[in-house]
Amino acid sequence: MKYGTRITLIIVSLFLFSQLIGLFVVNHYLSEDLPYNIERPDIEPETSFLPIILMILFITAIAILLMKFKATRLWKVWFFLGISIALLISFNAFIPSVVALILALIIAAVKVFKPNFIIHNMGELFIYGGLAALFVPILSILSMSILLVLISIYDAIAVWKTKHMVKIAKYQAKMRVFAGLLLPYRTDKISKGKGKRKKSVIRTAILGGGDIGFPLLFAGVILRDMDLLSSLVVVLSTTIALFLLLYSAQKNKFYPAMPFLSAGCFAGYFISLLL
Repeated sequence: MKYGTRITLIIVSLFLFSQLIGLFVVNHYLSEDLPYNIERPDIEPETSFLPIILMILFITAIAILLMKFKATRLWKVWFFLGISIALLISFNAFIPSVVALILALIIAAVKVFKPNFIIHNMGELFIYGGLAALFVPILSILSMSILLVLISIYDAIAVWKTKHMVKIAKYQAKMRVFAGLLLPYRTDKISKGKGKRKKSVIRTAILGGGDIGFPLLFAGVILRDMDLLSSLVVVLSTTIALFLLLYSAQKNKFYPAMPFLSAGCFAGYFISLLL
């Protein structure tokens, strides 16, 4: 097991909560406009996977450049703006828009400029619902399925081949300005030499934002085009897929989660067709 039972269950639980909250947010905006006249991208649903995958590659390239030139301040400003918008959209599904805006700005500021693991992870539960509310209406089941396949291939290459995604994740985790879940945990490390002894070391367990966001997008599209039960089946199957990945993964090794989560998405979709 990669992180141990307790941390694994916490990560899986937070993932599940983020999916359920996200579905609530998506469902809210299926019949409501986005706050403050925020506009969705003007993209055809059947071909929306193309501009989205290009956008992801562009954002990754920008992230690599910011990391290379150690543009920490610019990185934080970029994150602050993105987090604020996503949280605003998400919170507005629960509370009035003015209160949602104030709360979004406060939490985004804490997450970016005064990192705190509790606030960080609580914010992560809501961020992806806001992003899903933006993109679900411009995706079809076909385009979302193609996007999952492309993202899975890209994730495998980025982690196992080029390893640039690992470098980005480590850089973000070091700054504690990370797109995804961050959980500190204590582990024992045996010192080398004659007088071997255990030393307590603090490490960080992570789950990338894309690993939360893309399964939610798929579940959101299923909610829109099928029904709530079908989307919940998808959420359950992706949660099981995440648990199996973390349970079978080895310590101190990085794995691309999206191929496994995408398999969970498709398994849930086919099961829902049989119900």
